[in-house]
Amino acid sequence: MTHPTPIRRDNLLAIALRLASGSVPVLPLRAGKGPFGNCPDCVDNACGGRPNMKTPGPCACPRPCHAWAAASIDPAVLTSPAWTRAWEHAETVAYHPGGAGVTVVDLDDTDAVAWARTALPPTRTVATTRGEHWIYRGAMRSANKVRPGVDIKSSMAYARWLGPGTGPMTVLPSTVLALVEREESTPARAAVDSSTPTRWDRSVATGCRHTPAFIRTGLERGLDNIRAHPEQGAGTAAYGAARFLASRHTACPGPCGLDGIAEELIGAAVAVGVPAPYARRCVTNGMNAALGAVA
Repeated sequence: MTHPTPIRRDNLLAIALRLASGSVPVLPLRAGKGPFGNCPDCVDNACGGRPNMKTPGPCACPRPCHAWAAASIDPAVLTSPAWTRAWEHAETVAYHPGGAGVTVVDLDDTDAVAWARTALPPTRTVATTRGEHWIYRGAMRSANKVRPGVDIKSSMAYARWLGPGTGPMTVLPSTVLALVEREESTPARAAVDSSTPTRWDRSVATGCRHTPAFIRTGLERGLDNIRAHPEQGAGTAAYGAARFLASRHTACPGPCGLDGIAEELIGAAVAVGVPAPYARRCVTNGMNAALGAVA
């Protein structure tokens, strides 16, 4: 298997501008393949979010905040002073596949590539460090881990730009759409609580034995872990955070406001590209796993 040629840092902006001229929305990625973190005004979506996010908001921040939602084709934005520092420290270029009208089937290892060669129609292929990106013409919903080693990146997601690839681009086939439909059809377990405030609040946690500082410290660690998995694994990270945080409350008389904690974890997972139903399922199952255990 061939491997992608490393992109020189001083070429990143030139590559981004070339892609943008072809109506491909782009953004810089820092070391570790992650987007640059939100500025203080945008952290935790305090700004309300970008207009092109799933829940449209009023954010007009000139910086590359909100990951894929900040991707742009406007050269004035890409070369603006607000983006200059990000490009200076960027390691690679990413793009928003859905915004470019394409879907990336991210095959993370040789087993996944072997599966694709027998199960999916041939299309344009781009080599990655460990596997391949198969690119189809047409956008769809994104989903992580639709099968071992396979993620779908299209709407509300970003993918690294690793070159133009080889081969003609095939129209998005039903076999790829079916991967997400199958994941979506998995039945969710019972909800954590029928009321769902967006943030944990002491006013709804009157039976919790922990201090607000203890709750926020643990929650922020869980949120940071989810945000650290923008390419894959965010759903698993959300499950683990939910299970750990819920386990802290098994000895509380309750209520503990766990539904508010759950909503924050779900929001973090959705922000890095996990489909909302799947994110909710991961968090709900994690909490149920902890609350069903003997204290």
